[in-house]
Amino acid sequence: MNRQILLVEPNYKNKYPPMGLMKLSTYYKRLGDHVTFFKGDLIDLVLDDTFEMLKEQLYANDNTVFWEQYKPQICQYIKKGTKSSLNGVPKVEENPIIEALFKFYRQYFYRKRYFEPEFRKYDRVGITTLFTFYWDITIETINFAKQLCKTADGVMVGGIMASILADRVEAETGIRPHIGTLHTPGELDPESDLIIDTLPLDYSILEEIEYQYPASDAYFAYMTRGCVNKCKFCAVPKLEPVYTEFLPVSEQVHIAEERYGAKRDLLLLDNNVLASCRFNDIVDDIIAAGFGRNATYTSPNLYEIAIQNLRSGHNDRGYIKMCVRQFRLLLNKVGRNQVQAVYDLLRDNYLLEDYTATKAAILRTYEELRPYFETVYSKKPKQRHVDFNQGIDARLITDANMKKLAEIPIRPVRIAFDHWELRDIYENAVRTAVRNGHTNLSNYILYNFEDLPVELYLRLKLNVDLCEELGASIYSFPMKYHPIEDPEYFDNRDFIGKYWNRKFIRTIQAILNSTKGKVGRGHDFFCKAFGANEQEYYKLLYMPEAMIIYRFFFEGIGLTNQWWAAFSALSDEEMEIARPIIEKNIFTNIQDETDNNNVLNVLRYYCITRDDAKRMMENP
Repeated sequence: MNRQILLVEPNYKNKYPPMGLMKLSTYYKRLGDHVTFFKGDLIDLVLDDTFEMLKEQLYANDNTVFWEQYKPQICQYIKKGTKSSLNGVPKVEENPIIEALFKFYRQYFYRKRYFEPEFRKYDRVGITTLFTFYWDITIETINFAKQLCKTADGVMVGGIMASILADRVEAETGIRPHIGTLHTPGELDPESDLIIDTLPLDYSILEEIEYQYPASDAYFAYMTRGCVNKCKFCAVPKLEPVYTEFLPVSEQVHIAEERYGAKRDLLLLDNNVLASCRFNDIVDDIIAAGFGRNATYTSPNLYEIAIQNLRSGHNDRGYIKMCVRQFRLLLNKVGRNQVQAVYDLLRDNYLLEDYTATKAAILRTYEELRPYFETVYSKKPKQRHVDFNQGIDARLITDANMKKLAEIPIRPVRIAFDHWELRDIYENAVRTAVRNGHTNLSNYILYNFEDLPVELYLRLKLNVDLCEELGASIYSFPMKYHPIEDPEYFDNRDFIGKYWNRKFIRTIQAILNSTKGKVGRGHDFFCKAFGANEQEYYKLLYMPEAMIIYRFFFEGIGLTNQWWAAFSALSDEEMEIARPIIEKNIFTNIQDETDNNNVLNVLRYYCITRDDAKRMMENP
């Protein structure tokens, strides 16, 4: 069809790439369309498009200049309008037509004419969404990107946030989102029989952007869809209302490996894989994908992968950028006696920057550069891992399915532990997993929902105790509940559960900040972080935040003991005054809260800020 397609992920931080957009890229490319993927400040996208328009006109008037070489200066002028930015750019002063072109495109950009219908570039614009607490940046992205599309009907919005809050997204943007997955033929183009949700991911679009996803060396997939449970705190029933038993991945993995190079791990985002009656088929298909129990992986030659895709014409923009990254890697890895020759070759062919590098120059220098890359990538095999990242249901764990799961290199086994009431089921699940050889485990621990604060402590402590007893490693990831559909809380993180308060939440967050969000094995460490018993845990919940973050310092100078002595000395009546004030976790005007001197004496410890603590440590 040869349409211009823009796929956008808002500029928030996230660990995993947007699978929906990667499938859409495959879809549109199969239809013969040109796809651009963007993540970043959309002004930069518009600036880049403006430069491309200007460049075309510049070459039409003077093709003796390599205009790409001056892209940074030209873009600075387009963006800021400062004439000095063009110092050193040839032909600007001596050719009135070229001078006029610069002025025209500066005004074009300044007056935002790229929003005008006659200048809109893209036939379709697709924007993905993620978490509701990214509401502001997501809505801002949609409202900007929709103005780059030639027609309102060509704007597509989907993903988690858009599916959950479709009415609110439409009210803010005027765009009715697609809800759920694209699992029906003809949803975007009536004449197409492609089912988008089953298409392979286009990993090449990730090469087009500067953002690096933390989990990048992995294949991403679903082997089931939906969940048989209807938990009150979960959005899956709305996102994926129909449970699908089995979605094979082996063919997609082999296709991806052939085109994009091998990935080390297989990351599966199934919400309840053990509920599938075809669980054995799922494991067998994972093995067929190259992820048997002792499977290993060797880093591919990414330079060769890029060359292969440039020759086939698959995403020139992405693979030109990938080549430049590999050239920079080469300069850091090549021997001292060779680095100058490599640098000179890259410099002479304008291959040091992606804005000057061309497909022709990359292919032209291939035979000369190829031998240097033979020693760049590690040949050492690495163990592969499979990760059912969303966790498995403790209630469905049996010896049979844990034995089957041991046929693949799963690491870790993630088991949800959402409620203390499930402790017997959860403990039995852990013991069953360990009995079948799974000694690396992890779990998500929901808190701030309908749980008591002490139940978070009890679940964490149970894991530590099981580690000690079973010789296993269990990493816990406490996850704060957030009501994503509540109009008061969907765009912030301010919700406080029935039995929780703001101070307790801050205490848990302060502790988790020091542990990087996870709680691992080690009885002594756990006791120091969360308390040796429930009484010490509650002491921590009420402890001033600075004393939690800089625990050893304040204990060392005796201030923690002073606070605890003053806190413990409060009478029952004074404690009734102090606790609600502390639980609000606002200490800017403590004199307005009470006139009780003993309570005020305690509250003064809570007025110590992080900056105060740093100054105290710098000037003991």
